Amino acid sequence: MGLLTAISHRPSPSPPPLAPFLSSQAIITFKSSRLRFPQPSLSGFPSFIGGCLALTVRGGTALRSTLPASPTLVSSFSDLFDFICAGPLMKQLGFTAETVAESIDNWITPGMHLCQLFRFDDLSLSPPERARIYHYYVPVFLWCQEQLKSHRLTFGDDVDVPPLVIGVSAPQGSGKTTLVFALDYLFRKSGKRSATLSIDDFYLTAEEQAKLRNQNPSNALLEVLKKGRYPPYWTAYSILRAIMFRGNAGSHDIQFSIDTLTSLKKLTKNGTKMKLPRYDKSAYGGRGDRADPSTWPEVEGPLEVILFEGWMLGFKPLPNDVVNAVDPQASSLLQVVNENLKAYYDAWDKFVEAWIIIKIKDPNCVYQWRLQAEVAMKEDGKSGMSDEEVFDFVSRYLPAYKAYLPTLYAQGPKGLDPDRLLVIEIDEERNPISAD
Repeated sequence: MGLLTAISHRPSPSPPPLAPFLSSQAIITFKSSRLRFPQPSLSGFPSFIGGCLALTVRGGTALRSTLPASPTLVSSFSDLFDFICAGPLMKQLGFTAETVAESIDNWITPGMHLCQLFRFDDLSLSPPERARIYHYYVPVFLWCQEQLKSHRLTFGDDVDVPPLVIGVSAPQGSGKTTLVFALDYLFRKSGKRSATLSIDDFYLTAEEQAKLRNQNPSNALLEVLKKGRYPPYWTAYSILRAIMFRGNAGSHDIQFSIDTLTSLKKLTKNGTKMKLPRYDKSAYGGRGDRADPSTWPEVEGPLEVILFEGWMLGFKPLPNDVVNAVDPQASSLLQVVNENLKAYYDAWDKFVEAWIIIKIKDPNCVYQWRLQAEVAMKEDGKSGMSDEEVFDFVSRYLPAYKAYLPTLYAQGPKGLDPDRLLVIEIDEERNPISAD
């Protein structure tokens, strides 16, 4: 099975969220609804042949790598080592200068692969590119590798080890899709078979959405309108979309998601294959529909990792009095969402064995992130939402963010093993910041 088939993402995908805050060279080329992975030569990067480079770092530890030891490369390599050690996730992940020195190739090799993937000039990375790779993606990948090792050890000598499900929960526009994209690529480059899923892939089909609206002609909407408990800037259209269209809890095919995750967990033998569902958000004028199964990418066993991402992954239902106190103007809407959330733990969270939670300080930054994405799409010749449409779109999700993110950050998802949780706080530029 080819790499392109296995890693292909959504039909008619837009560039990953890396694009708005990195140079235009970072944007990946798309063609025929398939990702085209660049294959530049690595001749510009220090080759893993030749002599052995030895440097002395803090504490007297010898830094050794199979990199050629010309004076220019030694200086560049030492500078990169210092940059890695200054990363905001180092202490949180338990890395020290000594441990980095002992395993420097484990940092350099994934960094090289990501330069390939995102078409970065590996000899002249810009500060944002360098930080994105060595302060974010590579350390998170190393954490994921350790989680996979721990997962496999729990099964001893059992040959049929089920894949590890890593859940990635983060608000829209925060970069979770690009993070998953990078992790998936690195797992495959390291010889591990992986699969990616989004909660979006389990949205009800367009036909099912229409049936839902017809069977329940906006009862929830009428209740909200009668009580008047919604933000004053919302239009009736905003409320209708928030409740009846895809997005919030209640707009997913729960049984389909359970069946899909259950089947993927059983993909443990050579030769076993399965197609991954995908959702086309551009169908039906933006209302969306599940993509034709003929376009779904196929994965082959034995599968080792499943990367499962979503904006509301890990949200837990709250007592009604708590929901009402969060945002009195949106309490009726949140009561509908809160009731629907009760079915989601058994559908999703119980499958997740390790968690990556991307933490933001203010949900309102989602507005700016979404605006940046729309500008990038328009500059790429694609249609995008107006500022007013972005405001309307994001407003549908803010009540849920305000209700459920504090609990997610404070307590973690239901059934969480604290040793299998990584919380990454990011700033408004989507860069990780120190947890101190």
